[in-house]
Amino acid sequence: MNETMTPPVIGVIGGSGIYEIDGLEKRRWVTQASSFGEPSDQLLIGELAGIKMVFLPRHGRGHRLSPSEINYRANIDAMKRAGVTEILSISACGSFKEELPPGHFVIADQFIDRTFARAKSFFGTGCVAHVSMAHPVCGRLGDALEIAANEAGIAVARGGTYLCMEGPQFSTLAESELYRSWGCDVIGMTNMPEAKLAREAELCYATVAMVTDYDCWHPDHDHVTVEAVIKVLLDNAAKGRALVKTATPHLSHRQGVCDRGCHRALDHAIITAADARDPAVMRKLDAVAGRVLKR
Repeated sequence: MNETMTPPVIGVIGGSGIYEIDGLEKRRWVTQASSFGEPSDQLLIGELAGIKMVFLPRHGRGHRLSPSEINYRANIDAMKRAGVTEILSISACGSFKEELPPGHFVIADQFIDRTFARAKSFFGTGCVAHVSMAHPVCGRLGDALEIAANEAGIAVARGGTYLCMEGPQFSTLAESELYRSWGCDVIGMTNMPEAKLAREAELCYATVAMVTDYDCWHPDHDHVTVEAVIKVLLDNAAKGRALVKTATPHLSHRQGVCDRGCHRALDHAIITAADARDPAVMRKLDAVAGRVLKR
């Protein structure tokens, strides 16, 4: 990504209930190959408010893939190959706090990764890299999402810790109480390793966690019906699409690279000496790390 880079291309990864984007013009579904296998689905490419947008249904259209079966590396690699520069991640979640009820949105800014069955890095034997995850989301995107949520009349909390569990089963009561004791705000199954991979791919990344329920810690949990959760999920999906539509114009004014450092995450991350790098691995990394590998 050059200093005189092209205008922003907004990538949206839609979670449960979000399989399209409202108001997208010049839309077309495109098959995007990846060096890391099959993405969840084709990419829906179009324009929203005059800005190029690339949408990917995280679970595939029809919700075919469980959280543990998603090829997160292929999804992020495909987005990068399609020209995406910033990613808005939208996903359903459970809440650990009374003040974050169903229907509330959380613009999370921290993660705890409890997943264990997923490939979590583009790098490894043949080319080793270590990126910083101290601040795992782009505050600039978070600002835009907060402004857009307020404009759209969506109840939103700025900041919070997202606990990502493996799934596909939900938490036990003991787990739920443990995560609450850690001070976590919401729980989901998909934002890790997604955020880590976006950082490695030098993409700005922000997440909107849409609360559907109180997980299983809440004393009223047993009184919540599946129908009630589905209703909240569908209502949240409509609000999530509205949020993307409202936020997009706020993301069109970036000049040059992101001032939070997202687009330069690999500047000092690759540890493997140039003469020790595996050529086959290097070829797989042409989109993700091409900017620094071509130096």
